[in-house]
Amino acid sequence: MAATDRPITPAHQRPLPRLIFASRWLQLPLYLGLILAQAVYVFHFWVELVHLVEAAFGNTDALAKLVSSIGYKSDVAPTALNETIIMLVVLALIDVVMISNLLIMVIVGGYETFVSRLDLEGHPDQPEWLSHVNASVLKVKLATAIIGISSIHLLKTFINAANYTEKVLLWQTLIHVAFLFSALAIALADRVMVHAAKSDH
Repeated sequence: MAATDRPITPAHQRPLPRLIFASRWLQLPLYLGLILAQAVYVFHFWVELVHLVEAAFGNTDALAKLVSSIGYKSDVAPTALNETIIMLVVLALIDVVMISNLLIMVIVGGYETFVSRLDLEGHPDQPEWLSHVNASVLKVKLATAIIGISSIHLLKTFINAANYTEKVLLWQTLIHVAFLFSALAIALADRVMVHAAKSDH
């Protein structure tokens, strides 16, 4: 094997390229911060769920906290849970779960793609999508997740539409449509690049 064909190891790298490559570890505190944000979301989820259960058993303080958190308004202050309040609270909980899923994709997929390998091959709990994740796949999955979160927000707004102006409803709908077109554009661009790479080979 010629000297130029030998694999490059960290010891053979020049100092500047080695420093530049090592700078990827600066992202580690960012992913640790996202893990902390995930913990906050878990805490928030359980607080809302406990309030929902307490309100179901007639706790008026818990009901008032739920009504305040979901922005529900009516001419008469509710004294018990109704279908609309339950639906809005459940949608809020689903929203938390979907944002949590988005965080996991960013933390796990981003770390695997941009920082270091997780070496999960053969692990029984390895996510199916992680086996073929790259920057392009991660981008499409994130766009899809954002559309799902936007859909939940839009549904919550429509259920509670009496408390919003037509302008707010219109803008939220337009923003959701913009997210849809953005995701379609990302997916289309990804497909074009994949076909271009295959044709080059």
